[in-house]
Amino acid sequence: MENKQGHSKPGEFKPMDLLACAAAREVKDGEIVFAGTGLPMLAIMVAQHTQAPTAVCIYESGSIDGRPIDLPTSVADARCSYQAAVGDGLTDVFGQLQSGKVDLAYLGGAEVDLYGNVNCTFMGGPTGKRLTGSGGNSDIHSLAKRSVLIMPQFGQKRRFVERVSYITSPGWKIPHWPDKEWVPKQEVYGPAFNGGPAAVISDMGVYRFDEKGEMYLDTVHPGFTPEECRENCSFDLNISKCKGETLTPTYEELELLYKVIDPEGIIMK
Repeated sequence: MENKQGHSKPGEFKPMDLLACAAAREVKDGEIVFAGTGLPMLAIMVAQHTQAPTAVCIYESGSIDGRPIDLPTSVADARCSYQAAVGDGLTDVFGQLQSGKVDLAYLGGAEVDLYGNVNCTFMGGPTGKRLTGSGGNSDIHSLAKRSVLIMPQFGQKRRFVERVSYITSPGWKIPHWPDKEWVPKQEVYGPAFNGGPAAVISDMGVYRFDEKGEMYLDTVHPGFTPEECRENCSFDLNISKCKGETLTPTYEELELLYKVIDPEGIIMK
C-alpha cells in the first residue's frame, strides 16, 4: 500500500475500514469532537492525521486534546491523556458539552428513527427487552452541535424504524408534552437548542437529514444499491437524493489505520 495513490478498490478494504474513514470525513479542521470507545476513536485519529490536524478530541472519561501515539483500548485507557491539555473527569467534559463548545459527537444505539431519535433503553417499549440505557448518549446527542450515529443495518432493518420504541436521545423531531404532538426539537428546547444529528453511517450507506429533519440516503456503500438500503429500513426511506457511491478509503487512510493508529489490531484485526 505504501506506493499506491488515490482510493482503494473493492476487495482492498474491509467494511470496518470504510466505516472508520466515512466517519473521519465528518470532522472539520479546528473542531472540538466528543468521542467514545471503539470506532469513534479510530475516526477522530484518522481525521487528525489527514484533513483535520487541529481538531480537538474530548474523551468521555475526562481527557481533552490528548494525542495518543496509537489507539487506546477504551476511553479509560491512560493513553488517552498522552500530551493532553486537560486530564480531568466526567464533570469537566460534560460541562464542555453543556456550554455548547462541542462541534461534533459520535454515537451509537439500538434503534434510530426517521428523525434521528436514538433508542438504547428498551426494544419494544417498557415491557420489551431492557437495554444498557443512556449512559452519556442523551446528553451528547442533545447538546452537541452535530452528532454522527454509527449503526449496523444490513439484515437488521429493525434498527432503522419510523419511530423508535423509546426516545433515549432526541433527534430533529420529538413529541411535545402533554399532547404528544411531534414538533421540531428547537421548539421544545428554545434557547438551549444547539443542533442535532448530521449523519447516520451504517454498513450500507451514509444517511443525512433534510430541511424537515427527515432521513434520506446520501451515498450508498460499494456492493449495495439504494433499493437495498431502503429494503433494510422499516420505513419508506427517501433514496431520490442519493449522490452515488461512498468514497472508498484512500491508500493513505488504510496505511494509517493498520500501521500507525492501530498496529496492535485492537479493532483493525
